[in-house]
Amino acid sequence: MAAPKKGRRPAGGQSRPGRALALILIAMVALTGGMFWSGHTTPRLGIDLAGGTSITLKAKAEPGQESAVNETNMNTAVGIIERRVNGLGVSEAEVQTQGKENIIVNIPRGTNEKQAREQVGTTAQLYFRPVLAVTNGGPAAAPSASSSGSPSATPKPSSSASGSTVGEKSATPTATGSAQGRALTEALKAPSPTPTPTGSASATPKASGTPSATPAPDAATAALQQKFTSLNCLDPKQRTAAGQGVKPSEPSVACGEDAPGVWSKYLLGPAEVEGRDVDDAKGQLDQQRGMWIVTMDFTDAGSKKFQAITSKLSSQADPQNRFAIVLDGEVVSAPSVRQTLSASAEISGNFNQQSAQDLGNILSYGALPLTFETQSVDTVTAALGGEQLEAGLIAGAIGLGLVIIYLVAYYRGLSLIAILSLGVSALLTYVIMALLGPAIGFALNLPAVCGAIVAIGITADSFIVYFERIRDELREGRSLRPAVERAWPRARRTILVSDFVSFLAAAVLFIVTVGKVQGFAFTLGLTTLLDVVVVFLFTKPVMTLLARTKFFGEGHAWSGLDPKRLGAKPPLRRTRRANASVAGPVDPKEA
Repeated sequence: MAAPKKGRRPAGGQSRPGRALALILIAMVALTGGMFWSGHTTPRLGIDLAGGTSITLKAKAEPGQESAVNETNMNTAVGIIERRVNGLGVSEAEVQTQGKENIIVNIPRGTNEKQAREQVGTTAQLYFRPVLAVTNGGPAAAPSASSSGSPSATPKPSSSASGSTVGEKSATPTATGSAQGRALTEALKAPSPTPTPTGSASATPKASGTPSATPAPDAATAALQQKFTSLNCLDPKQRTAAGQGVKPSEPSVACGEDAPGVWSKYLLGPAEVEGRDVDDAKGQLDQQRGMWIVTMDFTDAGSKKFQAITSKLSSQADPQNRFAIVLDGEVVSAPSVRQTLSASAEISGNFNQQSAQDLGNILSYGALPLTFETQSVDTVTAALGGEQLEAGLIAGAIGLGLVIIYLVAYYRGLSLIAILSLGVSALLTYVIMALLGPAIGFALNLPAVCGAIVAIGITADSFIVYFERIRDELREGRSLRPAVERAWPRARRTILVSDFVSFLAAAVLFIVTVGKVQGFAFTLGLTTLLDVVVVFLFTKPVMTLLARTKFFGEGHAWSGLDPKRLGAKPPLRRTRRANASVAGPVDPKEA
């Protein structure tokens, strides 16, 4: 069998640089195009760079129920707090758990710090209130005489399903103007300053087709009617302020979202059942009916209250046969009541899996034995954040400049490859950070900037490892093209091991730490992965192509690969066997 020919393929394999360069070029164009298409052309800045308020909350369980501080309940609390923050009209706020018992709320600048602290630092208020009237979410015209001083009601399309409590949010037409006017006046009259006891129903007589005289409303009733009439649920500030400062024993107005961007406003009676009366609630799939429902179980005291109110509501005409589930002053659901209920109830209607589980979580929050105390409130001004960002960018520029100066002074022409590789890495890092903002909520904070600066050294280290391997091959007397290929396998192993250690450190740091330190770990891990991509798909292919040029291939004095400056040995030469057999032994110095 003939021996394989030697010298045709250098160790390490002859790569195809064009394919690798085409692949990374396509990735760069696609990511950059996606960035401009999404409209997010700059990375999202964190609270320490953009300025704002950072609030740390600590969960505390009631005595004997320490197990209530668990992942499920904490995630439910995060959802409730997010609703509160959104109610303040805040955009790009961050609400996330920190460890097992802390919640971090980062609110960008432009938000009232005192109001934000009050909103996120208090326990959620969940109440069941009877519905007295409901109409569309915009401001209504002044009440007409035909409505007897009550707000006008705009019918809404009917939508119901079988079940003891039907419909999600408001889904049926409202009562006639005259009947509604009588119900409102009776319900809103305050015969005495004594609050309505929890568990007793408001006096809301059945609607009748025969008009009758409606008593003149008193000042408090007229003021509430006017508030209901002028309420504009399309305005986030009015939605948030609608139910604030109202006692559970008093009537209230509130807003509820029927569909994304579609709001209704409600006039509600005094609270009949509180959130603490709910023992358990969950969204689940009813296999027999093939629909998603929400089930509720009440405590012993809650069962009596719920039975009392449902016995009254079930005999009323719509909308007075519905009760509103109100969380922090906002109606999250307003189902109608078909029959008297007590220990348990079921809400069915136009639910999907997500909406059913969301409502179940909201109802369950009323039963959570959790309270939150504010651990710290840190305020970062926009000026301070700008100074920190400027200082970070200056530090990064200085570090990058020093690296470039070193590369040019020591590697000369090879520094061009290193600088281009650093540029590609920087571009990919910037574009991916800009895309991760809207995608996963990534925010570039000061520790993340530090991670990017540290990554400059890690990336430059990979180039240096490869360049030094090539120079070692040249010192052995090989020409540049085989030296590039023979140096790659050993350099590749070293680069992968080094980057793996850096990535492992970043991953461990990200897992075991919380808060802003995670930004450093995330950026360090991201740039480490990009270093591997750039070295494999850009630095190595470009080096292969440049090795074929005269400037680098012949070892120009400014190429950084001059064999004389590197102290290379004489070129390696091969001796043919035929000559050896005729001429005798070959001098080892000539081999």
